[in-house]
Amino acid sequence: MSDMLVERDKLMKDLHSLVSGASGRVAALQKVAELLRSAGNYRWVGLYDVDRAAGIVKNVVWSGPGAPEFPTFPISKGLTGAVISTRATVNVGNVAADSRYLTAFGTTRSEIIVPVLDRTSETVVGTIDVESEKPNAFSEEVQSYLEACSSVIRPLWPRLIMAL
Repeated sequence: MSDMLVERDKLMKDLHSLVSGASGRVAALQKVAELLRSAGNYRWVGLYDVDRAAGIVKNVVWSGPGAPEFPTFPISKGLTGAVISTRATVNVGNVAADSRYLTAFGTTRSEIIVPVLDRTSETVVGTIDVESEKPNAFSEEVQSYLEACSSVIRPLWPRLIMAL
């Protein structure tokens, strides 16, 4: 087995352990952000809540050199707005060429945002936002892997109670 696969297996086990043993949501999410950042050697990882009632997306935790430029923003804005409306990952290899990109760091060249979906309604309840200073940093394999991570950490988001 290649070193990369061994590292990914270890990360998945670590994520499962964090979720199953979580005593506090924010602390667990902080560890998730740090694990994802170090596993991919990315510059920045943020985890966000989607508050449909308030119409906002709000940063819960981040790991990297600085706080997000937009810790709270409207649900319809940026690349995250596209993720929320389509319930699908957005993977942009050159953020300068995408008008939806909300500049957070001037050195970001590529970004991937992965939805965290509610178990029953498949509504986006959160996102994983990963930024890199390298163009085209997120291959299809990396995207699939981050989507698998999203499924593992999904229990850290409160379940939506859908009105009848």
